[in-house]
Amino acid sequence: MKGIGAFSLLLSTLFFFSCQSTQRVLQAPVPAAPLADKPHNVVLLIGDGMGLTQISAAMYSNNNQLFLEQFPVVGLHKSYANDELITDSAAGATAFACGVKTYNGAIGLAADGTPCKTIVEESEANGLATGLVVTSTIVHATPAAFVAHAKMRELYEEIAADILDTEVDLLIGGGKQYFDRREEDSRNLVDELRRRNYQVQSYDQADINGFKWDPTRNLVYFTADKQPLPVSAGRDYLAFATRQSLHYLEKRSEKGFFLMVEGSQIDWMGHANDGKAAVKEVLDFDRTVQVVLQYARERGNTLVIVTADHETGGMAIMPGSKMNKLEFEFTTNGHTATLIPVFAYGPGAELFAGIYENTAINQKIRQALGFSGASAAVKLSAGK
Repeated sequence: MKGIGAFSLLLSTLFFFSCQSTQRVLQAPVPAAPLADKPHNVVLLIGDGMGLTQISAAMYSNNNQLFLEQFPVVGLHKSYANDELITDSAAGATAFACGVKTYNGAIGLAADGTPCKTIVEESEANGLATGLVVTSTIVHATPAAFVAHAKMRELYEEIAADILDTEVDLLIGGGKQYFDRREEDSRNLVDELRRRNYQVQSYDQADINGFKWDPTRNLVYFTADKQPLPVSAGRDYLAFATRQSLHYLEKRSEKGFFLMVEGSQIDWMGHANDGKAAVKEVLDFDRTVQVVLQYARERGNTLVIVTADHETGGMAIMPGSKMNKLEFEFTTNGHTATLIPVFAYGPGAELFAGIYENTAINQKIRQALGFSGASAAVKLSAGK
């Protein structure tokens, strides 16, 4: 009986939260266009390590408001990996990318080690433009799971080489050293990209605000040689890069686009048990959510999903906290197994209400886009 009561309370809380969010959306600016019957574009925003406490902490540190409140549909996903209750980012992102549970550390692989077709690869096959924008290296676990297939997440150079086997239109993130100063071979992947007519820029050549994005060419922009700076040290490109990416990708294909955006360093601040820094990262991510939400409202044809792969730190807001002045404690410097919130707006958003597996996010995106066939977990024929 206790379990049933707790479940009922959880559903009641979720329903209340959804109703409150809907009211806020009705007060927000009306979209320039009505919602389409199905999405032309999909944007998946992942706040790595962002559980409900991180969201609450950012809200209560920001005068009790976030742009996340404006989403009309709210759900919860079960983040566990194939063989462990607590997932890591590699298995969590692979669940989103492929629709399969896998082991921790796996990049774009099913639990048996077989490469699985990712939503980026499937979008490319259906003629959509594709892109990834992150505040980690572009070969870090989350982005890697969408464009690569590797047995271990730490195989950064292998993951970088895998990216060249795709036709992804846009990549923005750190990790330049894994492309042009490799230790495992003598390849210069930057030169190879340029020979394939990619526009390749980096932080040491041109500021991300200071060069012209050419929509007739695929684009890679390296924001750092290795890991980008945290927000507290001056990193500020995520919202701008996301806005530019939306307009760039819409010019790349008449069939639409799939874009994944990650606020990567929310997770890192959870590992460091630094609540104030985590709040700064969530607020940076929330400003990026605003950019995407505004774009979607203006067009009416874009499905926006916001979620996380897992929660990090077991973060808690402690007694004695006041609005805009919070006290934090943590139960771990690792991940936890708590349910993870999902927010959705646009055509197909209703699919994301309720409680479901993390793999269902992939399946629901595919359903909204009208992709046919079994979810992916359609296996790749040429695996490693």
